[in-house]
Amino acid sequence: METASSAVIVAIDGPSGTGKSSTSKAVAAKLGLSYLDTGAQYRAITWWMLNNGIDVTSPAEIATAAAKPVIISGTDPTGPTITVDGEDASGPIRTQEVTSKVSAVSAVPEVRTIITELQRSIAAGAEGGIVVEGRDIGTTVLPDADLKIFLTASPEARAARRSGEVKGSDLAATREALIKRDAADSGRKTSPLAKADDAVEVDTTELTLQQVIECVVTLVEEKRTAA
Repeated sequence: METASSAVIVAIDGPSGTGKSSTSKAVAAKLGLSYLDTGAQYRAITWWMLNNGIDVTSPAEIATAAAKPVIISGTDPTGPTITVDGEDASGPIRTQEVTSKVSAVSAVPEVRTIITELQRSIAAGAEGGIVVEGRDIGTTVLPDADLKIFLTASPEARAARRSGEVKGSDLAATREALIKRDAADSGRKTSPLAKADDAVEVDTTELTLQQVIECVVTLVEEKRTAA
């Protein structure tokens, strides 16, 4: 059983296809921490907007609607859940339509403000600590996190992993989509995808998932010991 004194807030950032979700969930489960997938929250708000006839090419329309959906994230790493207005959204938010629109929706400052506040309240309420994964956790959402990790990998490795997850996908097209998404996320004005100055960078290109998990677990345990 974890003691309160070992509570630790871990921020894991990085682009798609670096093994972020699999690593974060496994580390949280192994160390008895809560887990939050912040990308799922942005996907959830995007899915809601697509379902409710919001023009996702219009930042003004997105901004006006941003506060309407009620998004609730379950933080059990062995079975994370997400609901929007009481409806299970864990499946629908992973569609290609949502994936292609999420960068545009998440770039709108009003959306980021609402979701960031939600993320901070979840992290603050997590007894025993939490692993929070996303793109701006160490820089914007939780700049005072106990440990910040930035996962990277070559575009080729990331595309191979991502196309392995999505059956029947084209490797070259997946790589193109990832690079486009990186550019959108890194280039946006509000909370761009960036490595925090005090983050530990872990290049996962040549590592197995298990090796990445072991590396991060070690980093967390060292941080706990030091604390």
